[in-house]
Amino acid sequence: MLAEHRTLARLFAQSPEALARTLGKDSPVGAMIVAARRVSLEAMRAELSGRGIDPDNPKLLRYLRASMGALPDEALRVLFLDSSHRLIADEQLQRGTLGHLAVYPRTIFRRAIELDAAAIILVHNHPSGDSTPSRCDIETTERLATIGQTLDVEVLEHIVVALRGHHTILRGRAPSSFTSSPATILRDRNADWRNAPDVGLALANAQRVSRRRLLRRQLVGADDLFGEPAWDMLIDLFIHEATAKSVSTSSLCIASGLPMSSALRLLQRLCDADLVTREADRYDGRRNFIRLMPDLAHRLLAYFAAGDE
Repeated sequence: MLAEHRTLARLFAQSPEALARTLGKDSPVGAMIVAARRVSLEAMRAELSGRGIDPDNPKLLRYLRASMGALPDEALRVLFLDSSHRLIADEQLQRGTLGHLAVYPRTIFRRAIELDAAAIILVHNHPSGDSTPSRCDIETTERLATIGQTLDVEVLEHIVVALRGHHTILRGRAPSSFTSSPATILRDRNADWRNAPDVGLALANAQRVSRRRLLRRQLVGADDLFGEPAWDMLIDLFIHEATAKSVSTSSLCIASGLPMSSALRLLQRLCDADLVTREADRYDGRRNFIRLMPDLAHRLLAYFAAGDE
């Protein structure tokens, strides 16, 4: 086995099918190797549970190199973290070939929203053994970090691992490298309701309403007895727009608490009533952002500036 795979790390990274081709289908040795790898990785993963995760943590890096450094094909792993950077889930989302991996932001951030993750750490491997990030690695990371900003999911780090080491892409780079592109922030300041003198007060009151809404939801204990989902959607939109964050159709529907089909029908009724509008994402033609219509935005501004519910 060592003669064929050259190192223990590569040997431990082989799939059961690959081991069976050398050892035979019913060999107990192959099963022993697979079991030993699972036990070893689970022990490493257990050391990360219940505590905040730092991308520079040697235990994390050792676990990532052991689990991914010797894989024969490129793979993308995502660590989903809560607001205290504790591990919620550790999942391999995508797999590619020896030198190529297609990354689908929709898959990554949909899963982050499902898990209510506040931050993510991206990890992928270089089967060549050289962990130096490519230009494509860096550009993809920049795009994912920008998308994460609009969805309020921080891309904490992107780690590239290989047999001979690792590299981090975001650590040490200027924060301005990952802000939204100019096309997404150019505005007519005179016409933008965010520049009204009461916007700070209105935002604080809206956030207080949101917190009270969560408390009331817990108090009532049944979604079908709580409030009006359309109003919930409008509050969420106001809070995001007041902080210059975009909200996609899927994010708004998931946040509404309704089944996706019901949320989409409700959102269509809001569009038909000219309360909100859809705008296509210039970077992803498959996605739309939801915006408040200006007239409604100004009415909500006046409402929340006057106080909370």
